[in-house]
Amino acid sequence: MKTKDSTMTERGFISIDGLSKHFGAVRAVDNVDLEIAQGEFFGLLGPSGCGKTTLLRMLGGFEVATAGEIHIDDEPMAAVPPNHRPVNMVFQNYAIFPHLNVFQNIAFGLRREKLGKPELEKRVDEALAMIRLEGYGARAAHELSGGQRQRVALARALIKKPKVLLLDEPLGALDKKLREQMQLELRELQKSLGITFVFVTHDQEEALTMSDRIAVMSDGHVLEQGSPAELYSHPNTRFVAEFLGAMNLFEAVVKGREADDYVVDAERLGQVRIAAPDGKFAPGERVSVGLRPENIKISLKDDSKSAASLAGTVSTAAYLGDRTHLYVRTAASEEPIIVGVQNLDGASGPGTEASSDVFLSWSPGTVLLLKH
Repeated sequence: MKTKDSTMTERGFISIDGLSKHFGAVRAVDNVDLEIAQGEFFGLLGPSGCGKTTLLRMLGGFEVATAGEIHIDDEPMAAVPPNHRPVNMVFQNYAIFPHLNVFQNIAFGLRREKLGKPELEKRVDEALAMIRLEGYGARAAHELSGGQRQRVALARALIKKPKVLLLDEPLGALDKKLREQMQLELRELQKSLGITFVFVTHDQEEALTMSDRIAVMSDGHVLEQGSPAELYSHPNTRFVAEFLGAMNLFEAVVKGREADDYVVDAERLGQVRIAAPDGKFAPGERVSVGLRPENIKISLKDDSKSAASLAGTVSTAAYLGDRTHLYVRTAASEEPIIVGVQNLDGASGPGTEASSDVFLSWSPGTVLLLKH
């Protein structure tokens, strides 16, 4: 499936055209087109086995494409081996050398440049300052924490001043708090350097936090690409809507159009009006209707004054710290509707206790009409 992003109409700094990689009958990457801008932090997001790491490895030259082309800075990469490509790669397991200290690890890639000792030390000191590990040059690899090892791996990759840095699940081995800290540090580092970063992750929150743009992959295809806000708020497909955060999904059938809206019959919701571009859906077409939990208002009385309202009963609640997810059952189905409520002052408010009879309402503009 080919997709073109409206924000990238010109040939990118990295241009991927019709790229495929087959392992026997398995199409790990299948006819992918992408344009990545210079200085962009670009995320490849998808579940395990979707082809994102294979795509990254083809960019690095570690896998040979079955078909298609890769250009970096207008140069074709097909005949260029990994060690001569203007890229470097950071792996999930850090891959720093355990028998070398921090200085030696960072300087490893510079040895072939035959720099003088003063210049070598200057470059390594600059790299240590960049990753906020000044004074750690003599530290042994086994004396470093996970976050410090990841910083050393980054410095070793960046000290060669590549045009593109490839990151394969770079924060996957870190605990949650350190991972969140490193997300912000990586983002800040990339912006200060201006280097194009392409990173692979299966973590939706990580992709949303770090990326300028994201390509969501499934079964070797890029389903959609765009900014984090575009993909989260206005996905086009059921898969992307469901993969990026919590989503209530309802099977539906398109009835037709009224003014600028589609009218659909949706399970559990009844007849719903949805603002969506004309021409995308035909009467009688089976679609999905999506509604984010945070876009549903919950109250103890029906004060919506609109047709976008539904009565239900809270069956259970999941406390998530900053918010609570309420699971509300309605007369139309045993399957609950998830409602997100912010926990203000440590409390989620009235009507959130189990067995509470409540009314749900939403703005028609927050309802999504999705292709299967």
